[in-house]
Amino acid sequence: MIASAEQLAKTTGVAAACQALTVARSSLYRARPKTAAQPKPERMASPRALRLAEKEAVRQELNSERFADQAPREVYAALIDEGRYLCSWRTMYRSLDENREVQERRNQLRHPNYTKPELLATRPNQLWSWHITKLLGPTKWTYYYLYNILDIFSRYSVGWLIAERESATLAQELIAATCVRQGILADQLTIHADRGSSMTSKPVALLMADLGVTKTHSRPHVSNDNPFSEAQFKTLKYRPDYPERFGCQPDARSWAAEFFHWYNYEHHHSGIGLLTPADVHFGRGQAVLEQRQQVLQIAYQKNPERYVKDVSIPTQLPAAVWINPPKSPIPVEELIAP
Repeated sequence: MIASAEQLAKTTGVAAACQALTVARSSLYRARPKTAAQPKPERMASPRALRLAEKEAVRQELNSERFADQAPREVYAALIDEGRYLCSWRTMYRSLDENREVQERRNQLRHPNYTKPELLATRPNQLWSWHITKLLGPTKWTYYYLYNILDIFSRYSVGWLIAERESATLAQELIAATCVRQGILADQLTIHADRGSSMTSKPVALLMADLGVTKTHSRPHVSNDNPFSEAQFKTLKYRPDYPERFGCQPDARSWAAEFFHWYNYEHHHSGIGLLTPADVHFGRGQAVLEQRQQVLQIAYQKNPERYVKDVSIPTQLPAAVWINPPKSPIPVEELIAP
């Protein structure tokens, strides 16, 4: 039927032949042998088009210091008012487009290339992270501000306070008091924070310089650069007894005191071998792990058939904790100073 339609189409046309034989035209076209696509002939340049020298003169005029910050329409109007006509403003646009210059042509201020912080902690009081979060107050648009300083290696909250405002002075007082309480020496500690107004304030920077503390900051709009503080605040706000709103500042302070006691002394943290932050911070972690190993050894001796791969080993404490670990791994022996 397709062959008949092809023969009939030579004399009556494709539409009439397909209609007469009830054949779909798409079927007829698909049955035809494929032919190589003919190359398109080169497009002839219009005799009205600008010559290369003229195009270059237009580009130089548009990119000159005088017109670099003006649109082609403005350039066209300014030149024609001076008695000069180079081309239409549409041709100016086409000339810029050919050279990918239809954009801002001035030298622009570029945002600095912030370096990703790569911070390491191999022992307590070597790297801290501090952050501020809002707690809802009794009425709409009222908040209490929770300041917290977290030790990255042990996950121990070394200092916190609750205030009615975010203040660089309060942050300065908290950091100074916490350093004294923890016995921080010069050149011992690095404190990491994001780029909030209190974190980047001059009083806080001067305080850290006086204490011999190194300060680092997250990159703008990168929450992953301060993950440990963010994770702790999530644990805080997902507690079953976390209230929808706090009635007053003493209520918020009382609740936070109970939370941080639980977090530091009772919470078995999965990131530190299921130890409590206090056990790690005060050097009791290894003793707790050895005690756990004795318990597992006794359980194995009672029922060895239940253990496929010999006696179980308790989850160990990481030797090093990173904020943004480097891509190339570093041996643990090199990380831990003698």
